[in-house]
Amino acid sequence: MSSISIKMALQVRELTTIEEMLMQIDTIRFLYPNISSEKYQSFLVEMLPHNYIQIGVFENDICLGITGCWSATKLWTGKYLEIDNFVVNPEYRSKGIGKMLTSYIEQKAQHLGCSSIVLDAFTGNFGAHRFYYNQGYYPKGFHFVKVLDENKFTR
Repeated sequence: MSSISIKMALQVRELTTIEEMLMQIDTIRFLYPNISSEKYQSFLVEMLPHNYIQIGVFENDICLGITGCWSATKLWTGKYLEIDNFVVNPEYRSKGIGKMLTSYIEQKAQHLGCSSIVLDAFTGNFGAHRFYYNQGYYPKGFHFVKVLDENKFTR
């Protein structure tokens, strides 16, 4: 008897409920290894009312990469879409997953009538910088931070 291997196509899906997002905590933990389910859920409860969604790339029901995003309006740019917590499972990096996410985000931003897409990348995260440059993003300014309580950060 011969064995037939069937590989499902990758699928991009929007996650809009807390339940859907909580199911992907293992992927989020590639970025924040110590985040608890309780903390993750409490943040999502605060974020969802502010247009927050997540976009994931799935093979079958396995999440290979995920990002959050939300739209808002600022005086300098008008309506924009912000990428938040972009992460790809390390075993699937450099395989087009990130590109699938950024392409979908760009289509979403255009559909929403956004003028731009913005994101933050830590200054020492050179791999992310290279990736975003390759996707057409560039630094426009500095994101200044004044830390009030570092113990509240997600690590």
